[in-house]
Amino acid sequence: MFDRIKSTVSRAVLSVVASYDAGGSGRRMRGWNAPSTGPNRAISLAPKVRDRSRDAARNDWTASAGSQRWVTNLIGTGIVPRAKRIKDKAKKEAAAALWDRWTAQSDADCVLNFYAQEALVTRSWIESGEVFARLRWRRKGSMEVPLQVQVIESDFVPQLDTDSWPGLPVGNKIRQGIEIDRLGARVAYWIYKAHPTDFAAGNINISQLVRVPADEMLHVFEPKRPGQLRGVAEFASVLARLRNVADFDDAVLERQKIANLFAAFVEKQVPTAPDGINPITGEAVQTEADGTPVVAMQPGISQELLPGEKVVFSNPPEAGTTYSEYMRTQHLATAAGQGVPYELLSGDIINVSDRTLRVVIQEFRRFVEQRQWHVIIPMFCQKVRDAWVDQAVLVGALPMSIADDAKAVEWAPHGWQYIHPVQDVQGKQMEVAAGFRSRSSVIAQQGDDAEHTDVERAADLKREEELGLPTAPVQGANGPAGDNSGGVSPGQYPDSKKAKK
Repeated sequence: MFDRIKSTVSRAVLSVVASYDAGGSGRRMRGWNAPSTGPNRAISLAPKVRDRSRDAARNDWTASAGSQRWVTNLIGTGIVPRAKRIKDKAKKEAAAALWDRWTAQSDADCVLNFYAQEALVTRSWIESGEVFARLRWRRKGSMEVPLQVQVIESDFVPQLDTDSWPGLPVGNKIRQGIEIDRLGARVAYWIYKAHPTDFAAGNINISQLVRVPADEMLHVFEPKRPGQLRGVAEFASVLARLRNVADFDDAVLERQKIANLFAAFVEKQVPTAPDGINPITGEAVQTEADGTPVVAMQPGISQELLPGEKVVFSNPPEAGTTYSEYMRTQHLATAAGQGVPYELLSGDIINVSDRTLRVVIQEFRRFVEQRQWHVIIPMFCQKVRDAWVDQAVLVGALPMSIADDAKAVEWAPHGWQYIHPVQDVQGKQMEVAAGFRSRSSVIAQQGDDAEHTDVERAADLKREEELGLPTAPVQGANGPAGDNSGGVSPGQYPDSKKAKK
C-alpha cells in the first residue's frame, strides 16, 4: 500500500517540471510556427533579400542614411597600418613609403585607392550582406609591388550546391558556390566570368564559371550562426517595415494633395430633359464630350447658379495629429534594426540632452569597434597586407628580414571626434598624469601615429626657436598655465613618498 502511494506521488511530481513558456503550444503560442532550418538553408532566399536591400538603399532615405552612417563610422578616411615591430628606422620608413605609393594603385579597376576600397567593401557588405575581393597578381615590372585588389559583388558567386561538377576534386563539394574539402575548410570559390545579369538567365554551366583558389579570394561578411557560409543583407530585419512605412507615407502625401485641391460640386435638384434642354430656362446644358454636365471653375469667379442648384465643397480627410509620432516610432524601430542610433540616422536631436546623446554615441562606437576588429580588419585589411608583403618580398621591394614584422602591423582606424573637447582632453591629461595610460595610446586613439606626432612637435619647436616665436603655455587640466601635468603635481598621490610623510 505504501509503495503504491509513493509511486502515485512520484508520477505527480514528475508531471510538473520546469519549462519555457516560449516552447509551449498553448493558446498564445499555438500559431507560432518557427521552422528549424539550418544556417545555410535559412539564407536560401538571400539573393532576393539582397536585391530588395539594394533597392531600398537607392530609394528609401532611411536605408540610404543607415548605410552611409555605417561606412562613415567604420572606415572614415581609412583604416591605416602602423608597422610598430620594425625597429630599423630606415627600413620602417621605406616600408611605409612603399605602402603609401601602392595604395594609389591598389584598385584593379583603376578608380579608387586602397582606403576608398575599404569604404566600398564596407558599403557593399552592409547593403548586400557580403562582398568578395580577388587578389590580382600582375607581371613583375608593371608595378613596384605587382598586386591589385578587385572588389566583386556577391552576385558573382552563385548559390550553387552540388557534390559533382566538372573540375571538382574528388571528395570536395560545393556549397553556396564555395568549394569545401572533407574537413570543411574552404579551398576555392566558383565565380562567374562576368556579372550574371550581363548574359541571359539559364542553368549554370561550366562555361560561365571559373574556379578561384581560396587564397586568392577575400570574403567579407558577418556570420550570425555557426557554420553559416554566406551573408545576409543588414536590412533584412527591417525591409518589410521600410516598405510599409514608405507606402503609408505615400498614402498620406497623396491624401494631402487631394486636400489641397479646391474642388466644388454642383448638385441639381431639377433633372434635365432627355434631349439635354433645361426645362426651366429652355437652354442647352453645357456638357463634356461624354455628356457629363460641367460648370467652369476660374479663380475669383462669382458664378450664378440656376434655380434648384447648390454648391457643395469637398472635405477630404486630413493627415491626422498622430502622423508625426507614428513616423518617428517607425523610424526608431528601423534605426534599432540597423544598429544605428535614431539620432544619428535621422538627425533628430529634439529634447535630447548632451549626456543622453553621449551615452548613445558611446554605445554605438563600441559596436563599430567590434565590427572593425571582427570583420573589416581580419577579413579584408590584414589579408591584403599579408599578400602585399609576400609579393613585395618576392620581387625584392622589401627585404626578407622584415617580412614577418611588416605583416604584424597595428591597424589604426579613423579617430573619433571629441564630444566635449575641453572635458575629454582634460580627462585624458589626467589619465596620462596618473599613469593609467600612455600618451602614445591617447594619440593612437585619435588615429594618429605617436612617433610622427613627436617628430612634428620637435620640428615645430625647432622652427619656433629659429624664428624667435614665443611659445604659448599649455593650460593643464585644473592646473595653472604652463603646468602640463594635468593639474596633478608630484606628491599628490597617496602612494608617493611625499604623501606618506
